[in-house]
Amino acid sequence: MPDSDLIDFILLSDPNVRYVVLGTMLICTSAAVVGCFLFLRKRALVGDAIAHAVLPGICVAFMVFGTKEPWVLLIGATVSGWLSLVFIDTITRWSKLKADSAIGIALTWFFAIGILLLTVIQRGGNASQSGLDKFLFGSAAAMLSQDVLMFSWVAFTLLLSCLFFFRVFKLIIFDADYAASIGLPIKGYDLLISTLTVVAVATGIQSVGVVLMAALLITPAAAARFWTDDLRRMLILAAVFGLLSGYLGTYVSYTSPRMPTGPWIVLIASMIAILSFFLGARKGLIVRLLQRRANQRKVVRENVLKLLYHLGENDSQFTRARSRDEMMNKRAMSPLEWRRGVQELRRMDLIVNQGSGFALTKQGAKEGERITRLHRLWEMYLNRYMKIAPDHVHDDAEAIEHIITPEIEEELLLLLERPEKDPHQSRIPYTEDE
Repeated sequence: MPDSDLIDFILLSDPNVRYVVLGTMLICTSAAVVGCFLFLRKRALVGDAIAHAVLPGICVAFMVFGTKEPWVLLIGATVSGWLSLVFIDTITRWSKLKADSAIGIALTWFFAIGILLLTVIQRGGNASQSGLDKFLFGSAAAMLSQDVLMFSWVAFTLLLSCLFFFRVFKLIIFDADYAASIGLPIKGYDLLISTLTVVAVATGIQSVGVVLMAALLITPAAAARFWTDDLRRMLILAAVFGLLSGYLGTYVSYTSPRMPTGPWIVLIASMIAILSFFLGARKGLIVRLLQRRANQRKVVRENVLKLLYHLGENDSQFTRARSRDEMMNKRAMSPLEWRRGVQELRRMDLIVNQGSGFALTKQGAKEGERITRLHRLWEMYLNRYMKIAPDHVHDDAEAIEHIITPEIEEELLLLLERPEKDPHQSRIPYTEDE
């Protein structure tokens, strides 16, 4: 593509390009924000059902009014999407079918009716029906200035609604029981989220189409979830991902006119989601693998420290050097695991090399004492409150001792009244200031 065309696209100097880019970006952004609430409420399939259920409404609106005016089709799509929600709710309430089955029935039934009505319209001879089938996969290039204006109002309404009800939606998503206990109408707000979803789907069908609209709702939200646990940041990230998907998808379609815009928007969103799956700072695969490796190394280090402390308990010489054989005889450990643990502890100045053995430093002895204390406190808790026999508490304590925080330790001390010995009658060590 010539450089001048690229500059024209970036600057949006061409009115037709401007309408398409602004329209798709607004639709994608608003759909992504609404989709976050749907995603966190674990109702992604509802969005898919609504996306397929709007097709009959579009067809009926065209058959009744004989026009393809966006606001007419938007009303028809909204009504049809609402009917699908009523259909799902009725089936789940008055039958033994679960919600996922009802959603599957609604999706296929409404979509089949839509395809049937679309076929009837195409064979009816109405000249104005040309292009109506584009709603299956979207036709963003057909947007006009009045379409963008209408989509802008709808998108801003959706975003303002999400902003206005943010705190209520957040409470319902993360603690519905508490929300119900303080008198919030949970079903009413669920209905509001569903309504916003219906409107978002009805607005986006012209650019993405009914088949792919569910992906536009859920994919940016799923991608954002890999980067943060904060809802505000998730909404912002989802909006940015939706905006980028709309912009880049339109750009690809602009550079290759035969490429449909809607599928490219969804493909870009999916690529962002895949990258987020691997690179996400909060839940990305690479981060989780690194965290798992760090946790495994921490466990090895603390096991070696605890081992040296236990050896020190036997002769009350906590800073005496211990040979490799002496340590391995005390606790079964692979040579590679032992070597890595020792190397890291030396780098952290928690142990030192003395001749042919290794000895705890003062800080290392203090850390070994802490780990031993956590282990024995948890054993005491399991024995006293969980009623587990003393000979069955060791393995559980081995796993839990590495994740007990200072706050949990304080709670254990209060709950157990600072016990002196564990279930095996071994002394529980405390520092002097405790």
